[in-house]
Order: sequence, then C-alpha cells, then structure tokens
Amino acid sequence: MASNQEMLQHKDARVKLVTELLSGIRVIKFCGWEQALGARVEACRARELGQLRVIKYLDAACVYLWAALPVVISIVIFITYVLMGHQLTATKVFTALALVRMLILPLNNFPWVINGLLEAKVSLDRIQLFLDLPNHNPQAYYSPDPPAEPSTVLELHGALFSWDPVGTSQETFISHLEVKKGMLVGIVGKVGCGKSSLLAAIAGELHRLRGHVAVQGLSKGFGLATQEPWIQFATIRDNILFGKTFDAQLYKEVLEACALNDDLSILPAGDQTEVGEKGVTLSGGQRARIALARAVYQEKELYLLDDPLAAVDADVANHLLHRCILGMLSHTTRLLCTHRTEYLERADVVLLMEAGRLIRAGPPSEILPLVQAVPKAWAENGQESDSATAQSVQNPEKTKEGLEEEQSTSGRLLQEESKKEGAVALHVYQAYWKAVGQGLALAILFSLLLMQATRNAADWWLSHWISQLKAENSSQEAQPSTSPASMGLFSPQLLLFSPGNLYTPVFPLPKAAPNGSSDIRFYLTVYATIAGVNSLCTLLRAVLFAAGTLQAAATLHRRLLHRVLMAPVTFFNATPTGRILNRFSSDVACADDSLPFILNILLANAAGLLGLLAVLGSGLPWLLLLLPPLSIMYYHVQRHYRASSRELRRLGSLTLSPLYSHLADTLAGLSVLRATGATYRFEEENLRLLELNQRCQFATSATVQWLDIRLQLMGAAVVSAIAGIALVQHQQGLANPGLVGLSLSYALSLTGLLSGLVSSFTQTEAMLVSVERLEEYTCDLPQEPQGQPLQLGTGWLTQGGVEFQDVVLAYRPGLPNALDGVTFCVQPGEKLGIVGRTGSGKSSLLLVLFRLLEPSSGRVLLDGVDTSQLELAQLRSQLAIIPQEPFLFSGTVRENLDPQGLHKDRTLWQALEQCHLSEVITSMGGLDGELGEGGRSLSLGQRQLLCLARALLTDAKILCIDEATASVDQKTDQLLQQTICKRFANKTVLTIAHRLNTILNSDRVLVLQAGRVVELDSPATLRNQPHSLFQQLLQSSQQGVPASLGGP
Repeated sequence: MASNQEMLQHKDARVKLVTELLSGIRVIKFCGWEQALGARVEACRARELGQLRVIKYLDAACVYLWAALPVVISIVIFITYVLMGHQLTATKVFTALALVRMLILPLNNFPWVINGLLEAKVSLDRIQLFLDLPNHNPQAYYSPDPPAEPSTVLELHGALFSWDPVGTSQETFISHLEVKKGMLVGIVGKVGCGKSSLLAAIAGELHRLRGHVAVQGLSKGFGLATQEPWIQFATIRDNILFGKTFDAQLYKEVLEACALNDDLSILPAGDQTEVGEKGVTLSGGQRARIALARAVYQEKELYLLDDPLAAVDADVANHLLHRCILGMLSHTTRLLCTHRTEYLERADVVLLMEAGRLIRAGPPSEILPLVQAVPKAWAENGQESDSATAQSVQNPEKTKEGLEEEQSTSGRLLQEESKKEGAVALHVYQAYWKAVGQGLALAILFSLLLMQATRNAADWWLSHWISQLKAENSSQEAQPSTSPASMGLFSPQLLLFSPGNLYTPVFPLPKAAPNGSSDIRFYLTVYATIAGVNSLCTLLRAVLFAAGTLQAAATLHRRLLHRVLMAPVTFFNATPTGRILNRFSSDVACADDSLPFILNILLANAAGLLGLLAVLGSGLPWLLLLLPPLSIMYYHVQRHYRASSRELRRLGSLTLSPLYSHLADTLAGLSVLRATGATYRFEEENLRLLELNQRCQFATSATVQWLDIRLQLMGAAVVSAIAGIALVQHQQGLANPGLVGLSLSYALSLTGLLSGLVSSFTQTEAMLVSVERLEEYTCDLPQEPQGQPLQLGTGWLTQGGVEFQDVVLAYRPGLPNALDGVTFCVQPGEKLGIVGRTGSGKSSLLLVLFRLLEPSSGRVLLDGVDTSQLELAQLRSQLAIIPQEPFLFSGTVRENLDPQGLHKDRTLWQALEQCHLSEVITSMGGLDGELGEGGRSLSLGQRQLLCLARALLTDAKILCIDEATASVDQKTDQLLQQTICKRFANKTVLTIAHRLNTILNSDRVLVLQAGRVVELDSPATLRNQPHSLFQQLLQSSQQGVPASLGGP
C-alpha cells in the first residue's frame, strides 16, 4: 500500500510538472530548455517507475504463486503422506488433487482481492484528504453585516491577510480602509509591495487571520480583472459574455469602451474567432482588454482592476481610462492597481503600499509625489502590439499577426480530437512489442511455453503413475477389469473433480518397479523434479513479464514526452492542454497497469488452450471435432463485443480530454469565477462533462456483462449437450462411463479456456486503445525541423551580427503574409528598437529568428551563418530572450534561474542583486527556497525580474527583449534599464518596444507596417522627419492624460 501511495504521489508530481511545461512551452523553446526540463519530467517518471517496479514484482510473486502452487502443494502433500508411512492409492491421489484445486482458486484470488482493497483505500484516502480541506467560505470570511453607512461599499478594520493559513508567507495588513460608493481608488507602490494581494484579500482569495472585512452588496459579487488575464479556449464573444445573456446594446458599448472594435474588424470571424487556450493567439494587451471587457459586461457595483493598463500603449490606455474606467464604469466603485501613476491624477483616493502594509492614503496630489516617477513625456507610454485606437494600417487584411496565427477563415481554432475506427491496427501491437524489447518479448513467450510444457509433463507423469497404481491394484485383486482405468484411463468420478489435467498416454511408459515403496519414491522423485522445473519456469515467466511491461511503460512515456517537447508551437496553439494531459495521465496509467494485467491473463489463457489442445490431440482426439463449431460461435460473439468495447474505450478517452481541459481552465480562473459568482455554472459544466464520460464507462461495464453472460451460456450449452448425448447412449448401453466423465471434464476445460481467451483478448484490445493514442502522438505529431548540425564549435557566434534577407512568413497556407519581404541588417553590438502598430510583424521577427516558425522564403543570417542550416539547440543556445510573460515552474530558485545547472551560486546571487531580488530571495530561504507552482510565491513583477536575471546569466551575443518590465514600478524600471545597458553594452540587443522610453536610447529604430520594413534609422532622425510613422507613434505617446478628465 505504501508503494502504491508513493507511486501516485510521484505521478501527481509528474503530471503537475508536465502541466507547467505545457503552459510555458513558448519560453521553453525560446530558451532551448526542452532537454533540461524533459530530464526533470523523466526524473519524476523514474521515481514513479521505481514504486511501480515494487508493485509489479509483487504482482509477479502473486502470479507465480497462482500458477505454481497447485503442483507444489500437491507434491508436498504426497511426499508428506508417504514419509508418514502411508500407502498412496489412486483414490487418495485424485481426492487430494480435487480438494487442492477446489481450494487453490480462492486462495490465489485472496492476494488480488487484498491488493485491490488496499489500492482502493489509498485512492479513497487521497480523495478524503482533499475533501477534508477547508472550503472557501465567504460567509465566514466577510462580516455578516454590511458597512454601517449605506454610502460605504468596502470597509476593512485591523485586517491581517496571508496567502497561507498559518501566515508563513508575506502578510498584508490594513489597519483601516473605507471606500465610498462611486469612488476611484488608486493603489500604488513598488514591485512586490502587496498591491495585488490587497485586491485578492478584498476578493476573498487570501486567508483572513484577523480583523474585519465588510462589503456592501456582497451577493452581487465583484468585477475582477486580474493582473495575469484569464482567457478561456472559446470565442471572443463567449469570453466576454461569460455565461450572461447576450445584450446587443450593452455588448456594443463594452466593445467600444474596451477598444476592441478595431481588433475584431480585422479578424476573419470577428468576435466568433476562437482565441486558443489562455488566449495564446492574442497579444498581451488584447488579453488584458478582453478580460476587462468580461468584467465590465457583468455589470457589478464594485470593480477590482489589477493593472489592466500595463500591457497597452498610451493611446489604448487613454481610451480605457476615458471610455471605460472613468466613462462606462463611472457609476461604480473602482479599485485600480497601476504603476502608471499619471493615470491616477483624477482618482478620489490613492493608497500607498509598502511591504504588505497600507502606509498612507490620501488624495493624488499628496500621495503621487511620494512615488518616484520618470518624465511623463516618455514614462509609461509604450507602443505595444495593440494600438487599437491608432489609425489603421494599409491593407488591414494583412494585419492579423496576433489573432490569426492559428485560425481558419471560419475563425475556428479548436479542432475535434481525432478518433481511430475499426480494429486496433497491427502497428499498435508492433509498437508495444518494440517497447517491451524484441529480446525480452521473445524470452517471455519462450518461458511461457516452457511453463505450460512442464505443467503438461507433470500431468502426464501423474497420469502414468496412477495408471500403474490401478494396474497393480487390479492384479493384486486378481479380478479382470474392463473399466477405463484398466485400459489406461481413469475413474470418471474422480476425473470430474480435476477437469483438463489428466489424460491417457498413447505412448509406452516406464514399468513400475517390483518394490512398491521404492516405486512410489521413484514416481514422487520424478514428479517433484518436474514440479520444480515448472515452478522455476513459472517464476522466470512472471519476472520476465514484469520486467517487460516496466520496460514498455518507460519507453512509451519517454517517446511521448520527447515527441511533445519537439512539437512546433502551432500544435500547442490549437490543442487544449487537457487533451495532451489525458495522454500523460490516463493513457500512460493504462499502459502502466491495466494493460499488463489483462495481457498477462490473455497469455496464460492462450498457453493453457495450447496445452489443452495438445492433451486432446494425444488422448481424446475426437473431442477436437468440437473445436471448429465452438470457434465459430465464439468468433461471432467476440466480433460483436470487440466492435463495441473498442469504440467505447476510444469514446471514453475522448470524453476525458474535455474534462481535463475544463478542470485546468477552472483552476486557472478560480479567482474570477468566485468573484463573479460563476462557480455554479462551471460546476454544472463539470457535471455535464463527467456524465458524458460516465456514460461511456457504464456502457463499457454493460458490454462486459453482455459478453460474460453469453460465454457462460455457450459453455453450459456445450456441456449440457455432451451430457445429454452421454445419457441417451448410457440408457442404450453404448457409452463407456469413463469416456463420458473424461469428455465432460475436457469439455468444461475447453469452453472455460475459450471463454477466458475471448474475454481477455477483447479487453486487451480495448486497453491497447491507450497505446494507440500514445502512438498517435509519438508517430503523427508534427515536429520542428531540426536542420543539419554544422561543425562550428560552441562559440561560433562571436560577433552578434543579424541579417534578414527578404524573409516571407505566413502562419499557414492561405493566410496573408505576417512578414512580407523583410530585409534589414543589425551590426554586431548594435542596439535596435522595433516598433509598429497592431499586426505589423514585430513578434513574428522573433519567432523567425528563434525558428519557432519557419519562413516561406528568404533566410536569416547570424554572423553570416544561415540559421536554417543549424540544429535548433545549436541556434537557440546562442540567443537569449526576456519574454513579456514570465515563466516559472515548481522548484527552487536555483532550478528556475539555472535549469541546466551551468552556473555557480555566487554568479546566481550577483544576477539576483543586479535585478534587485536578493532581499526577496533571502527571505524565502535563499537559492533553495521553493517558488511554488508557476512561481506563485512571487508577485508578477518579481517573476519578471527573475526572468531578467536568467538573461543576465547567459553568455549570448544576441539579446531579445519583449518589454520585460511592464509590471514593475517606475524606479525599478529605470534601474533595470541601466543594468541591461551596462551588462549588454557589447552585445547585440533587439528590443520590441511596448514603452517608447525603452528604445529612445537605441542606436537605430526599425519601424514595421503590415509585415514590411518602412523606416530604419536613429531615433533622433526619425523623430525629426515630419511624416514618419515613428513620429506619429511618439506624438501619440506624448499626449499623456488630458487635464480635463471627468470624475465619477
């Protein structure tokens, strides 16, 4: 039981890690971490297989006992009886054998039953442990009484909050906070000060350790826009409606307020376009605005807005502030976290947070000067890939970079999961054979045949011995006998107790010795020897089978993991995580346990049937005449059953994938669900998906019972027919009683083995559906083109020159070009800023540079080397990137900073100090401190800083920056920009500018429009050109916030 529990724990860790890898697959591919993180998964898998190995070898011991005990116990009984001085007779031998066989079945089933009960207990204990966790209880969290003043919407007094129930993480303390109806409350502070924690505390997502929290109209919920936007794998409209009835007028107003009309106008299916899991086909700003639109459409009275302006440019930020926060939401109460302090000048109150404490509250004129800001003209105004309110680019049909990456012209991104039909193909059996290993598989089959041959030999020797005993007894009694036993057959009464194990020898046997005592010892010695050999063969077969299935389990998972990690990003955009996790969880579990269990039974039944046919062919060949009609009957029954069970198994796997996806989606957006009161709807959807899966499970169980009933009826019909014929012949004096008994015993064995073979074969085929699904990914999954390894050495990129030569990129055939003949050259050590409007192709440049997407034509050169001629690992190891969205996984700070283990601790600490994270990491326990899933121990800004520290550790000559400081305060942003300039002074830096202040000091600026290079020059030159696109972008960013902003 302990091994099973540990195995399940290791499986949980493995699936959790795979889930995290899938969520950050783009960053993993950018950084070339497939092997390093794949090795972490394999390490979890190795620990899981270590416990599975213990279980399988215990199963092998049970199989050994099940197969060997009848012979071993029989020989022990006979030897003991003889050594006690008693005389063996045929009657005593058959009686003993009959009793042993009657007792052995329940005795052998006992360990399996106990094992099943223990496994069930482990699973139930795990479920109970989860059910015993405290529920989210708003009634206990919030004060039962609303604020005393009707005009007060939110009230906190002496409230202490923590992310964990015992308060070991950073606490958030609010001594007093009172928010009036209709107020706009700004929340400011440096990165990691507790701004998001305050909103989470109000939403009920933290643990309240003490104090008082009262909310007016709590039952109506909150409008919540989280810092990391949560987007469902659905259409844009469904994401915004979020289960609420469609109101055309309200919907139109929300789209306008959230600046989404321009984005929808360039989509092939408008708001019916599917956006991918977590909005993967959207830009960061588009995700933020859709999440904001969802909150606005819910029409709540209290809104918690966690930095929705961070990912958008100045034009969009102004639009959201005017039309949405100060416009459409002007009648509501709003709490707004932001680092863009210039947008809080018209707030009613500003809260200043520091180290989890509300240290000051007051009007903007009093609080904002305390927050060090950069010059307003440049500060927080950036040009991100979603300038929704800016003028449209030429030929808008070509500006679909963000949202058209994986969409068909119908807007549908998610395709139905494919399902095989018909019998499991031969290549699936071959794949499992190869996974076991050809040598090991042949050894298993050979040991199985040896086991059955020695078992038959033991029965043959026993039959000879009993024949001699009967002959001696007959001669001693001096009575002629015409019984079957005297003719080399056996007592029909005794044969009925031992069906299918004794037969008439048809070749000469050794004669009995004249001395009765030595004769018995001789027969016992030979019988014991054969039994010992059979026992060894049985043990060998059990151990080899366990080893083979463990080898297959390891091989199938390793191949699946490698294939998934090597798949292109386009596959992950169109495939829900739950669909992939279903393979790593349910299908792998079936290949680990369920398939080997039933396959073991199939092999035993097949070997038993072969042994029985050999017996029938030598002793009672006329019974072989029953085989053709029986085979035809069983074939027709199994054909109908196989067709149903196979498809039901496939349907069960298909219906499980949406369940996994829905659960993952629910967990990711749990805070939004609770805040908006949508938990009940998601529970109903979960029950609906679960019911679909349970229908398949119930139908599968019903088909098994259908098969069992028919197999038992057929067996009973065969035995009844033989018994009826024998009865008629007996009344007419034509039947030999011995032959009648022998025929009945072998008929029972034959029908039993045929039934077992049909049942086990059909169930094995159903279990092989999991191998079929694993092989579908292993063989059919598209792979990234690896290129050819060039003998360049590890330091082949010495200068850092970048050249694009007439690069053309289309995300899929039939879609407009995202890059259309892009040509430019970056000198070694040059700092290049990249700007452009929505869909201009900025992100596409990085995708082509890192070869996450392959261009249709043209080429990219690094120091004169064509990147298409390089292996991906060879290319990506020489590049570095700071992504806009940070990716962290469960593990220590050291593992997240240096997944490949290339740097010493001193170097790691230096990088952390340069990113102003050393104090935070020290408080967490240093480099060995655990970050938690997705780095939840850190704020979003701190996670971005940790990703920046990774880049500082690289020795790459080319650094790509995708606005990595959007979620940090202005002072920290300035310091980090200085750090980047200092550390990468002699390296080539490509910066996609979401904030124009980050590229004003660049050597040159590349301006893209509709996938083409339209401007390339120094910032000063472009700024002085009266009609340049770059100047238009600067003018938009310098507009700032008009002084005449209206209040609520």
